Amino acid sequence: MDNASMIERSLRHVWHPCTQMKLHQSPAGPPPVPLVPIARAEGVWLHDFEGQRYLDGISSWWVNLFGHSHPHIKAALRDQLEQLDHVMLAGFTHQPVVELSERLGALTGLGHAFYASDGASATEIALKMSAHYWRNSGRPEKCRFIGLAGGYHGETVGALAVTDIAIFREAYAPLVRLAATVPSPDARGARPGESAAEVARRAAAGLQSWLAQHHAQTAALIVEPMVQCAAGMAMYDAAYLREARALCDRYEVHLIADEIATGFGRTGTMFAHQQAGIRPDFVCLSKGLTGGTLPLSAVLTTDTVYEAFYDDEMARGFLHSHSYTGNPLACRAALATLELFEQTNVLARNAELAQTLDQAFAPLTQHPSVRHARRLGMIWAWDIDETAVGKTPLPHFARRYARHAMAHGVLLRPIGNTVYAMPPYVMDAASAAHLARGALAALEATLADESPAHG
Repeated sequence: MDNASMIERSLRHVWHPCTQMKLHQSPAGPPPVPLVPIARAEGVWLHDFEGQRYLDGISSWWVNLFGHSHPHIKAALRDQLEQLDHVMLAGFTHQPVVELSERLGALTGLGHAFYASDGASATEIALKMSAHYWRNSGRPEKCRFIGLAGGYHGETVGALAVTDIAIFREAYAPLVRLAATVPSPDARGARPGESAAEVARRAAAGLQSWLAQHHAQTAALIVEPMVQCAAGMAMYDAAYLREARALCDRYEVHLIADEIATGFGRTGTMFAHQQAGIRPDFVCLSKGLTGGTLPLSAVLTTDTVYEAFYDDEMARGFLHSHSYTGNPLACRAALATLELFEQTNVLARNAELAQTLDQAFAPLTQHPSVRHARRLGMIWAWDIDETAVGKTPLPHFARRYARHAMAHGVLLRPIGNTVYAMPPYVMDAASAAHLARGALAALEATLADESPAHG
């Protein structure tokens, strides 16, 4: 098998996600987006069919925590496959789902865990649970939601209602019941002399103003704690979460923490909301939950919410499911991932690794085209202003940059003009240096493309 034949077969038969498929094939117009066939992966490296390797600088869409093909997770999956591959979770239970629920409850301080397959499904579950809770509590009018400007929570119809990124939402507007949007605490929005904490408090004042008028119809506020990832890795001060928790308590509104991307050590703590010292009413988990091996998501909530569904009447139960809910293999992978956190002191090791990467990234951080260089935990981001080095703004910056990064053996996919890195937790000094060199070289090559004709 070679790269070309795999690409040809894929383009003939596969509809790839979050992709304008014509861009993989069109020889005219903007530079084509390369389709890269991957034969195998190990550690931080992806290998194609012809021996080329690429450093996975974004953890394959933020899911791969401990490198590809981790021996501990693979061994757990082999063992589980010999015992139980799947059983329906309605009316049955099994050891991996029980143990995982116990572990996640201990980590979050929340109660019963409800399972799904992906992050958007977790968002749907949390929204439905919140609205249904209020209905079961005799307050059915509390069925609206609030999200932050620039927020992203998935692409299913319910999740799109609380997602504030137009390209994902506009085509489906007739299907979506839009939530309200309140100001983002994004620290990049600071006024002259204003600190990140002051930006957070100003945004919280906007939330308070909205809740004062609309709390009677509002079921929940949903936030991505500390980092709004799809908004260009918008980072903000933990003061916003503390203010939001207090306001939700005052106005009787649930607080949903979407930790799908920020959970499991990405921001420096096990979960990002812990940096504010708060407990949300719901936590949505996915992505890193299985270490990047199998699809799984979970929603954890309070005993108060759970008890509102505990009744003789079937219709008062939470009647949401899919066939693979709580799949034993996925749950076992998640347990193996949590075991790695315990066995290898991951959070402390990540703090040291982040210092190594900070040093490696220094030339990129200090580049004259970079604005708002920032890091939180194991997430780095740089906003690129091409005009700062005498260039006119390039069309299709993200596409051009990603292509140049791959040419330098690095998988990096900017969000708009924001370059970011979210690498696996198992990098060494050599792979850190490779990632940093590739990121800088890709920026220089992209800036050198002064016109579309040079792309």
